[in-house]
Amino acid sequence: MKKLKITHWVAVFICSAAIMLSSNAQAQYRTGGGLLIDFGDGITLVGPHIKHFFSANSAVEAAVLFDDSFTSIQGLYQYHQGISGANGLQWYLGAGPAISFANSDSEISLIGTLGLDYKITNAPLAMSFDWRPRLALYDGGSDFLPGRFGIGFRYVFK
Repeated sequence: MKKLKITHWVAVFICSAAIMLSSNAQAQYRTGGGLLIDFGDGITLVGPHIKHFFSANSAVEAAVLFDDSFTSIQGLYQYHQGISGANGLQWYLGAGPAISFANSDSEISLIGTLGLDYKITNAPLAMSFDWRPRLALYDGGSDFLPGRFGIGFRYVFK
């Protein structure tokens, strides 16, 4: 398997962000930040995260997650779509890169997401639950972790 350099991931992220910034539709909330728990196959990671909507359907989620000896920095693009008859509830699909560090090792991962985002009506709170399979690429090999999940709790700023 051919390894991708970090510069390739950065170029993909910048191009995606430029496309998202060109739209100006209104989302059910604009920005929220809080706590993300990433669990399942492997270790459990916990840390702060922020989700920002660039349009009604386009959002970016960034997180810095920690375990005892593991740190992961993630940036995911997510496409959102409302669910008819369910105020405040949206499904989303997305993907993005992560850079992780453990002791003296590092890895680059591609993370997919498929989940639900719920903004509580008349309260500045949102939460999400998603499936987030991960393909980790590191020196000497790769691992696919299909059984990863995330739970996010956010305070909505705007």
